[in-house]
Amino acid sequence: MISRYIALCVLLVILQACSSIPTTQSRIDTVQQLASQKNWQSQLITTSAFKLQSYVPIPPILSNRLTIYIEGDGLAWLSRRTISSDPTPTDPLTLKLALLDKDNAVYLARPCQYVWSQNCDSRMWTSARFSPEVLQSMNQAINELKTQFKATSLRLIGYSGGGAIATLLAAERKDVDQLVTVAGNLDTDFWTDLQNISPLTESLNPADIWQKLVNVQQIHFVGSEDNIMPEAVAQSYQRHFPQSEQPLVRVITGMTHHCCWVEHWPEILQEISEVEK
Repeated sequence: MISRYIALCVLLVILQACSSIPTTQSRIDTVQQLASQKNWQSQLITTSAFKLQSYVPIPPILSNRLTIYIEGDGLAWLSRRTISSDPTPTDPLTLKLALLDKDNAVYLARPCQYVWSQNCDSRMWTSARFSPEVLQSMNQAINELKTQFKATSLRLIGYSGGGAIATLLAAERKDVDQLVTVAGNLDTDFWTDLQNISPLTESLNPADIWQKLVNVQQIHFVGSEDNIMPEAVAQSYQRHFPQSEQPLVRVITGMTHHCCWVEHWPEILQEISEVEK
């Protein structure tokens, strides 16, 4: 009797938590509204495995380099033990950052966010979130965006898990001249050990391919108050490089994983530009 009561209580807590999560349509409506306010429009990109949601400015701001903002993991988990049925972000933070960029910039979501594909299953936003299959799809979408915007080089900006995607892509491509991450998951093995969570068994670890990134200009931003992706994760990635070639890790005082990147993004963009000079 007691065990049934406890199970019922747990179920009620889960149902209450789920009821407070915006519906998928509500999340889609939010990004559509944000994008339209800046004259950006939705664009679906069909790849070999997934359809990917992107948002692009209209008319496009053409230049030799295209900046691509890559979404984080979104709503991958409802709780520490409960996998989400839909990884679409509840807060489109990455899109908000992209909309503040005055350069030639676009936004690219991850597989199964905003749009469902036949190959979508929970592996794609849990254990296989950084898998070769996911990376292949992201690469195909980036190729299409690069062609569409007539760019010759890329700046990749990834938030949270999107930072892992951006780093893994930069290691394989020859056209990325700057890699920027915000609260990025740069050493997935270190991170899962640190947080005492299940390893990402079907995923690639950005820290393992550091040698391919030695010649890529990098800057990695971390929040001083980020308990989800703390500075130690970026430092672990950084330590893989020889001391004279270690990428820049910049800790921003007062920032958490979610707050307050949008408010400070214009000044951070200025810092990113100065690093290039």
